[in-house]
Order: sequence, then C-alpha cells, then structure tokens
Amino acid sequence: MGIVEGEPAGGAAEQGVGGVGVRPTATEHAGARREQGGGTGGRPDPAGDWEREPQPSDSMRTFGAFVQALREHAGLSRADLGIQVRYSKHTVESVELGRRMPDLAFVERADEALGATGALRRAARHLTRGEAGLAAWFRRWARLEREAVSLCTYENRLVPGLLQSDAYARAVFDNSIPLLTDEQTEAQLTSRMERQAMMRERPTVPFSFIVEESVFRRRLGGARVQASMLDHVLELSAPRNVTLQVVPLELEFHGCLDGPVQVLETPEGRRLGYSEGQQNGRLISDPKEVSLLCRRCETLRSQALNPKESRDLLERIRGER
Repeated sequence: MGIVEGEPAGGAAEQGVGGVGVRPTATEHAGARREQGGGTGGRPDPAGDWEREPQPSDSMRTFGAFVQALREHAGLSRADLGIQVRYSKHTVESVELGRRMPDLAFVERADEALGATGALRRAARHLTRGEAGLAAWFRRWARLEREAVSLCTYENRLVPGLLQSDAYARAVFDNSIPLLTDEQTEAQLTSRMERQAMMRERPTVPFSFIVEESVFRRRLGGARVQASMLDHVLELSAPRNVTLQVVPLELEFHGCLDGPVQVLETPEGRRLGYSEGQQNGRLISDPKEVSLLCRRCETLRSQALNPKESRDLLERIRGER
C-alpha cells in the first residue's frame, strides 16, 4: 500500500542547513565512521567524524556531481584532490556521491583547487541535509509548498497529509508494505505533523482541498480513528483561508478521473503541479500540463459540494457511528 503524499518507509526530507557547509554537532559525531590516513602527513582526516547522511538529498547529489565534474576536468584523481583540500580520498568520494555534507573548509579548499571561480562556494549555499520523513521524490514539492502563495489538493485515496490526525496518520503508516520500524513510524509521523504547522503559521495563504466522500467513510484504523480524523478535519478546515469540498458518491460527472493532483502558485506567480503514484512522484512545470491540471481542478471544484454542504456531510458521517 502506498503512503500518500510522498512519505513512505525510509524516505528522506530536505531541511535547510542555514548556509554553506555546516559542521557536524557533537551528536552528529556519535557513531560516525572515521576515515583515516588520506590527508597530509598520514594524519587522521579532519572530516573523519562526519556522519554519513541517512539518505542523500537531491542538493547533495547535485553538488557532489558538480565537484566530480570539475575534478575530472582538472585532470585530478580523488586522491589528488584529497591532498590539495587536506581530506582523504574517501571523503572526496563520499562528497561526490552525496553521502556526506561538506564543511566550509572543504568547500573553500576545493573551490581554490578547482579553478578558484567561486562556483563551488555559490553552489554550496543551496545545500540541504536529509532528514527521515519524506520520500526523495517529494522533497522538492515539500519545499515549494512552504513558500507557495496558494495550494490546491485533490485526493481520492486517503485524507490529504495536511489534514490527517495523529491517529489517522499512524494508521496509514501501520498499513505500510513493507512494515515500518517504530523509529521509522515516529519519523514519518513527526514529519507529517510538522508539515501541517504551515497551515497555522500562514493564515493568509489559501489552502484548498477537494476530497472524495469515500475517503471519509473508509474506517482506516477503526471507528475511533475515523471519528478523531473527522473531528480533526473539521477543525483544520474551519479557518477562513482553508476551503474543503467533498466530492459526493452520487456524482454523475467527474473532472479529475486521472487521479490525485496538487497545484500551487509560487511567490513569482508561477503555477506548478504534482502527481503521485506507486513509489514515485512527478513535479509538473510545463505550462500546458499545469494549465490542464488547473482546468480539471476547477471543473471538479464546481461539481463538488460547496464548503458548507461539505462540512454538513462530514458532521453527518461523524454522527453515524
């Protein structure tokens, strides 16, 4: 069973590290593998205590590929570059493969060794560190979501992640195949609840949800979980910047039969879309495709119950227990 909105087992979210090459904290040092002997004079590598990232982030992979391309263009081996930057060849390899976050010293020395153009320094400003909770294919959308000036979500599988209650989200993760460990479940749950915080923190941003009635009638996790989920959805959809519309079961026409979709508007006025399936997701930026998605959402919005009717329906479902 797929986990909705890019949060399956073992996924990784991207979290900003606040600038170029943050050095590991004492906690990050714990349990890390040392990489010895590749620096100058056979001394322990100063990066020896860097902790291997749980999963490489997209930005770390991109930065690493950039370092590798510049190194190869300069005709240097990893050992050669390691000598110049005073880190082991194994550390150079880990950075190039996106497995380790480079610190400031590595970035500055590598930039100097590979042409002194400042390109690596500028690229490093966009580095982000992985964190358990979001799937790789969802990371970029999650970042865009936090900056969007409007967000519309259509869902026909599960309650959208931004509206899920704690108990409902836990039931979703408990149904994951393969099964999650307790640690993975807690990481997923924390990530999902943190995503919801942006709805409270951004009261002037319009959040629009169009959800199939069948989603609210499915007793995932049992009747008690369903009841708490309905209460949670009614609470989160009460603010004036949040609109919830339910697509009734008896609807004869349907404008979005191709499946779930999300559309957002960036601060620059650009519209982007996102669709998701089994173990994958796709960010949609082509203007024609996004325009089509917007038309489908608008059509479905006109076919769904209005917000008051939708709340009345959820309250009736809540009372049917």
